[in-house]
Order: sequence, then C-alpha cells, then structure tokens
Amino acid sequence: MSVIENQVAVSVYQKAKKGNYYCGDSYFYKETDDAFICALADGLGSGELAKESSQAVMKVLEDFPDMEIESIIRKCNEVLLGKRGVVLGILRIDLIEQTYSYSSIGNIGIITLAKDGKRNRNIPLSGYLAGYPKRLKVTRGKAEHGMIFLLFSDGVSDRRLSVKNTNTHDIHFIVEQYKELYGQFRDDDTTLIAMEYK
Repeated sequence: MSVIENQVAVSVYQKAKKGNYYCGDSYFYKETDDAFICALADGLGSGELAKESSQAVMKVLEDFPDMEIESIIRKCNEVLLGKRGVVLGILRIDLIEQTYSYSSIGNIGIITLAKDGKRNRNIPLSGYLAGYPKRLKVTRGKAEHGMIFLLFSDGVSDRRLSVKNTNTHDIHFIVEQYKELYGQFRDDDTTLIAMEYK
C-alpha cells in the first residue's frame, strides 16, 4: 500500500548553548512509505564530545529507520560503549496502522496535542544511555489526523511551552513564537521539534 508523501509536517528550532560553537543536541527524522520516525539525542555535557555521542546515535536512526523503537534503542546503546552517554527521545508513527509510539530516556520531553485540545506530557525514564542495558518504557496510541507532537531537549522549559503558547495547530507558529520569545534564554543546548500528523 502506498502512502501520500509528507504525511507528517515538521518544524525545527535549534541553537547551541550561549558561548558554545558546537551544539550537543542532534536530531533526525525521516518519512518512508510505511512510517515516520523522529529522534532527538542530547549528549551529556556540552561541546564537541557531546555532539559526537549524539551524532553516533542519529547514525543508527539513519541506518535503521524502519526498526521498532525498542530495537533502535538497543542499537543506540551499543554504539555508545566507550563514549559519553546521551539522553534520547524517539517518536515513530506507523502510517499504515495510523498509530504512534514513543519513548524518552532522561530529560528529553515529549508532548502530544490532540486536535480537540487534549494535551499529554510524557514522563521520561530517568537516567541516560551509555552502552549498558537499560529498562525501556514505550507509550503507544492512535494517531489522529491533526495531532501535534513536540519533542524537545532540556534547553526548552516546559513552562515556556505553556497551553497558551501551543494553543494552535500551526507547528511553524509554535516554533517561531518560541524562538522569538525565548531564543535569547539559552542556558543549555536548545532543540524544539514540532510535528503534525496530517
């Protein structure tokens, strides 16, 4: 069964911590005929070594975009042996079954916004990935058309993604408003990814 291209629209804002050249956050997203996947990793600490770890994890996503979340996280863990750890959030939307699944380890936030205004904030597992076995929690649900997913690193404050600031179904407006209002407050690497399942 073939799928219309670009069933998921994406808008991204990313900036390094003030004073840093390298951003320790890395992200990747891809839509195939069957699924859409997006991941965000934040390397522990900041700077070049943090970026190296987060990019190693994104390479796993690039190489295995069709895998289920549990398998991807296991592979991510393997590539981190001997490197700095990362915190990681992954969202996968099955475009055939019209379902979503996501998992978050450490302080990568995930918020879902249903078209009827219902808002759900994921509670991530504590800790980080560093090459050792990690307990996983994967949340699953029905993907409804018009649903918005926000994936963000700890440079983005939950309070700044308030109901007032996200009370729209325009993902570009959400990202631009965040950038305009809070872009100068960067005590950490900052990444905000807004996605709409169309």
